[in-house]
Amino acid sequence: MAYTAFQGLQRVLTGTAEELTVFLKTRPQGQIIVFNDVSGAQVDFDIRGAAPNQMPESQTEPRGRGRPRLGVVAKEVTLLPRHWDWLNLQPGGASVALRRLVDDARRTSGDRDRVRAAQEAAYRFMSAIAGNLPGFEEATRALFAYDRRRMTQLIAAWPDDVRDYAVRLAFADQA
Repeated sequence: MAYTAFQGLQRVLTGTAEELTVFLKTRPQGQIIVFNDVSGAQVDFDIRGAAPNQMPESQTEPRGRGRPRLGVVAKEVTLLPRHWDWLNLQPGGASVALRRLVDDARRTSGDRDRVRAAQEAAYRFMSAIAGNLPGFEEATRALFAYDRRRMTQLIAAWPDDVRDYAVRLAFADQA
């Protein structure tokens, strides 16, 4: 996963969590804002010494006997009785049917989901760093209208690093 650090309105580094942690240790706290390059969210790094992304000990122990962990997570789902009745009639039962339905939905709405995620990422970044820049509100309207031409026109006067990063987040699928 990549991250981008800004000092004020200037991009100072793009890199991995490890690279950002080393970089941040050399800078005064509070002067650098780091963003996740996928979600556009601000990220706080613990620079007190613990290595980022360190694997917990429980995951480094040898695996015991039995079924392998497949990443299955148990959570509660609330449905009406008629939904449970239908799910239980499906081959493989409710869990298999739900996984199949989710996979089908992801395939059919994948492009829409990617566009929405990119818009939200760009909006998070723009709100955090460019909220007071000229044309911000109109640029966000163009962002959510998925109008790249209009948005780039509206933010053309923004600092290069801010403008380029916002466009990259918003329209990564058109790169």
